[in-house]
Amino acid sequence: MLVLVAPGQGAQTPGFLTPWLELPGAAARVAAWSDAIGLDLAHYGTHADADEIRDTSVAQPLLVAAGILSAAALGDIAPGAVAGHSVGEITAATFAGVLDDTAALTLVRKRGLAMADAAAITETGMSALLGGDPEVSVAHLEKLGLTPANINGAGQIVAAGTLEQLAALNEDKPEGVRKVVPLKVAGAFHTRHMAPAVETLAKAAVELTPADPKIRYVSNRDGRSVATGAEILERLVGQVANPVRWDLCMETFKELGATALIEVSPGGTLVGLAKRALPGVKTLALKTPDDLDAARELIAEHGVA
Repeated sequence: MLVLVAPGQGAQTPGFLTPWLELPGAAARVAAWSDAIGLDLAHYGTHADADEIRDTSVAQPLLVAAGILSAAALGDIAPGAVAGHSVGEITAATFAGVLDDTAALTLVRKRGLAMADAAAITETGMSALLGGDPEVSVAHLEKLGLTPANINGAGQIVAAGTLEQLAALNEDKPEGVRKVVPLKVAGAFHTRHMAPAVETLAKAAVELTPADPKIRYVSNRDGRSVATGAEILERLVGQVANPVRWDLCMETFKELGATALIEVSPGGTLVGLAKRALPGVKTLALKTPDDLDAARELIAEHGVA
């Protein structure tokens, strides 16, 4: 069984959208999305520097646009399940047919702006902990006043909180943690610091009419499959202020009998986690269109075209 997944914020790099825009029809599609949300996605995906695309209000729609474009380039596929990490959940909602492309881009634009506003209230950030025992690390983070905002599995936890709390973490790592790596994000996402964004997103969600998923949709909240579009949308709203449980998502992939996993552009992060947490599952990251042929071979072997 094939699982199709979409990465979250921090996966973006300068110019990563450039090769995807060279595909037939891609530039026109991105131009239409840009007009719809009032953001020049092509510019930010091709010419902007790392600091510009670190901006939450830019990074999030850029990631969703890239995910939709790269998945579309695979043609009509029917994975056994879809999921996304953090903002990637909105990308995954398009894969499942819950939201159309324009609705997804409109929602993620509002999400990015709301989360950027929330992040501006207090100077906050996120750092990945490499190694260590999860239970020990979580207890240590709570002692420092930090939130385990992403529990990613494969021994990786992402801490979130104020810059002062993160500095303290760097000086006082949990036992067994090899390294603390600051992430390229502009705030403490999936924590109480994002509570102001929830109300804004709830208002935006009222304007949408989600469809029930055509493909199994696995949620970040608890790794469960969600059967209705209304519940998926409700979870998308609340998730910005609650931890991402990617570890539980991968447990669900395992229980479902996943044999292959493809991560859409800008792929790499989730494939890295899957390689460690899902031994025996074949993985592939769509970094550029050069990866499409290998992805189609994997789909032919593990998915239903």
